[in-house]
Amino acid sequence: MSQPLKMETSNGQKNGNGVFTSNLSVPTDSDKISHISVQQKIRNISDGAEEHVDPFCDPKHPKSISFHDVTSAAFLIKGGVERTPCPRSTSSESYGMDLYLKKDFLQYTGSFKERGARYALLKLSDEQKRRGVISASLGNHALALSYHGWKLSIPVTVVMPTAAPIMKIQKCRNYKARVIVEGRDMGEAKTLAMRMAQEEKLLYVNGYDHPHIMAGQGTIGLEILEQVPEPDAVVVPVGGGGLIAGIATAIKALSPKTKIIGVESEKCASFSRALENKGPIDTPIKNTLADGLAVPKVGVNAFVTAQPLIDRMVIVKEEWIAVAILRLVEEEKCVVEGAGGAGLAAILAGHLDDLKGKKVVVLLCGGNIDTTVFGRCLERGLAAEGRLVKFNVEVSDRPGGINDLCALLVRVGVSIKDIMHERAWLRDVYTVEVKVVCETVDWAHSLQLKNELKKFYTKVQFSDVPLALNH
Repeated sequence: MSQPLKMETSNGQKNGNGVFTSNLSVPTDSDKISHISVQQKIRNISDGAEEHVDPFCDPKHPKSISFHDVTSAAFLIKGGVERTPCPRSTSSESYGMDLYLKKDFLQYTGSFKERGARYALLKLSDEQKRRGVISASLGNHALALSYHGWKLSIPVTVVMPTAAPIMKIQKCRNYKARVIVEGRDMGEAKTLAMRMAQEEKLLYVNGYDHPHIMAGQGTIGLEILEQVPEPDAVVVPVGGGGLIAGIATAIKALSPKTKIIGVESEKCASFSRALENKGPIDTPIKNTLADGLAVPKVGVNAFVTAQPLIDRMVIVKEEWIAVAILRLVEEEKCVVEGAGGAGLAAILAGHLDDLKGKKVVVLLCGGNIDTTVFGRCLERGLAAEGRLVKFNVEVSDRPGGINDLCALLVRVGVSIKDIMHERAWLRDVYTVEVKVVCETVDWAHSLQLKNELKKFYTKVQFSDVPLALNH
């Protein structure tokens, strides 16, 4: 059942006195009519009404962007977005390459999406700036569009599916956007947004396939070449394809020998499937740490632009993304989301060993990670590296049995994260099974713990060899 809609004043909308109206105003009759209108549109979607085609992203007439488009975007957005740093990684030596990290998660709203959003808004006609724009998004594109619409006094409406993070929904409201939370997934949210765009004469801005969006994202490529001249390779996370299309357009024009390498999660490898199919194709999406890359079908414009420019696509396992997030926190003091860590994950997984000894730039594209998910990623990363281990051991159920086990753990020098014991399903009534999760220095330390346990206890079940040591 659909959730109640929250209709709010668009950013840039003023009352008769030229004063911005409050998002907390009491609903008027017109608000209620608008609410009913949106509900009717939602019912039309569920009844199978005809889907509207985005004229800027027409599969029958795909549009590719040029280097001129990227340089035009760079000129227009200059001063409106951050020129983010691209320092050499503090761990370059351990990776065996001259590694640089382009930190575009340092944009105001936490992702690279601001570049394309601002350029698309600046390219609107005066009439369209007055009417406003609309888009469907799970988060980062909605945040960027809402923020820059607010700053440029252009009304913005965003339709976000019910699965969108609450934090991102609230931030869009803080940026004075009209936020509509509807749709079980992005497909339903987009269908509603497209219908509203036609009926309210709003411009729909696709978050990864609109030509102006791609051109804006391409400005990252220009900055990379200014900060790291003649890199051997640039590694880019890939979702809908707009980011890599823009970056590849800029870099290949100025540094043709630089390799462009795209990275996807195994849970949403839509661009790799599109390359195999020689065109965009619907791809089943599973839950992934890299939710920003979870696009079921790449953009038609992005595909025709990027396909001849990409040198290689790499698919990484989820565990490596978790390890990358952990490494970036510990070694670089950077907090990134799953999509932002995908590029480093490809290096950690050994997919880019051919680049050892070369100059490589990895794009950290976003940092909007939910705090709960962040905690899970850190634990999963520790487990994948063999630094978080679990074991079951049967000890004496007489007084002091568990105390002796804890004393052993203290001697080995591990930190207990969780411990519980079980009596009911054991044959020997004088023993208890203890389940322990503990943190170690590294896998060698974990093996030392395992050996010590086996010296004193006959029944010990220990963690398998971790992923990071078994690839």
